[in-house]
Amino acid sequence: MKKKRQSEILDIISREVVETQEELSERLKGLGFEVTQATVSRDIRDLNLIKIPAGGGRRRYAASVSRNQNYSEKYARVLKEGTESISTASQLLVIKTVSGMAMAVAAALDELSLPEIVGSIAGDDTIFCAVRSKNDADAVLKKIKEML
Repeated sequence: MKKKRQSEILDIISREVVETQEELSERLKGLGFEVTQATVSRDIRDLNLIKIPAGGGRRRYAASVSRNQNYSEKYARVLKEGTESISTASQLLVIKTVSGMAMAVAAALDELSLPEIVGSIAGDDTIFCAVRSKNDADAVLKKIKEML
């Protein structure tokens, strides 16, 4: 349950402005999670969330990841829990995710900083990743499958 909740936290903060632990608690409760302020506080610490400017003097939660930690446990977990299937179509990776997780999985892929990936587009449950060549698409597919 903890992994699922933390994955949901990453998804929530990737698509919404969340300024306080109370707001995060309410969103989690709205999704059926029974949480306390202490639970949310531990999750924030475990996920190494930081506060970043959100405009208008406001600050919001965001994931903090060093570019040097390409295969961090946090992003590997998001990839593992969110990915349903992955395949290639020429120079395109097509990644099917759990409903609502495409943006979180795409953010995790972006943090891997794989040089073969030119860019990606995420919907609700599908991600398209443009890759430099067919060979690169096969190589990236292999790398991601190894993480899964």
